[in-house]
Amino acid sequence: QLQLVESGGGLVQPGGSLRLSCAASGFTLANYALGWFRQAPGKEREGVSCISSSGGNTNYADSVKGRFTISRDNAKNTVYLQMNSLKPEDTARYYCAGLWSPLLPRLCGLSAGAFGSWGQGTQVTVSS
Repeated sequence: QLQLVESGGGLVQPGGSLRLSCAASGFTLANYALGWFRQAPGKEREGVSCISSSGGNTNYADSVKGRFTISRDNAKNTVYLQMNSLKPEDTARYYCAGLWSPLLPRLCGLSAGAFGSWGQGTQVTVSS
């Protein structure tokens, strides 16, 4: 079972930046597409970004395009989410998730139901 642990969340002022990390154990990340999702109180979980197992394909929610960047370092078994120009509406608990896809190196989607492995999340609060 792929185990994922998120870190890097915190309190930041509007316009600030944070970098989230998600470290994996149990399996190598190289065969997984990886996604970042977020959930605010009273709202459904939404897809923020994904990166394919090859790293060659990425996707972003419209609300974060141009501000967030996803990347992966398979040697470190870690995926990152660089978040810039943060807004109060970015406040949520952020989760990383893995989708086993060794035969689909460009697979990348933002549907939470497709992902089978989840971390516990890290809280991001954007407030002045």
